[in-house]
Amino acid sequence: MRAMLWVQVKSAYEAESAERGGADAVLLTGDDPTMSPLPHTVDLVRAATTVQLRVLLRLQAGDVTDGGRMTRLRGLASSFHSAGVDGFAFGFLNAMSGIDVEACQTLAGDAAWPWMFDRAVDNALDQDRAWEEVHRLPRVDAVMSAGSARGVEHGIDRVITHADDQVPAVVTGGLLPEHIPWLVNAGMRRFLIDDRAPSPDTVRSWRRLIDDEVDRATRRADHQR
Repeated sequence: MRAMLWVQVKSAYEAESAERGGADAVLLTGDDPTMSPLPHTVDLVRAATTVQLRVLLRLQAGDVTDGGRMTRLRGLASSFHSAGVDGFAFGFLNAMSGIDVEACQTLAGDAAWPWMFDRAVDNALDQDRAWEEVHRLPRVDAVMSAGSARGVEHGIDRVITHADDQVPAVVTGGLLPEHIPWLVNAGMRRFLIDDRAPSPDTVRSWRRLIDDEVDRATRRADHQR
């Protein structure tokens, strides 16, 4: 199974660079990577790349939201989808630092597009319960996670426990090349690179590293059969 490589981008230039480097998909954010991009940027990115494009939906700092912003987010989602976006990434916590199931269900609504739960899951007070609740949300097809709010370096043992989940983890958050062999050997096959201003060469090096490790893991598994 070929690994899926996501790259986080902020512009059409970065999206094009990611595609040239071998990315399978891009996640578009605003200049502030914790916020949604401007509508004009979405149009430019969609025109610049043919790979899967998902957009972050978030209008305020932190992991909570409110009714007013939810109305605006639903409007943005509709507008972005009409512009050719393939899906979204979002996630919200409630005042008790648990998954805000109601907010996520409201934003997902009954639309047809898929979405990923973002790294808010790493900030949940009870991560095991948070993952269980995320898995029950409508149309969520992946969970962005480092296993820890402090990044993969501190959460690698936790995130690999979700290698076989029906809703898979997309490993991100301070991901380093030395993490890849451990993650691939544990069965992880989805990665999101969040380097600043990714160049084609940078993305290409990640693509090569990940593919080589997956090939090695596949050969070992075949040899053991």
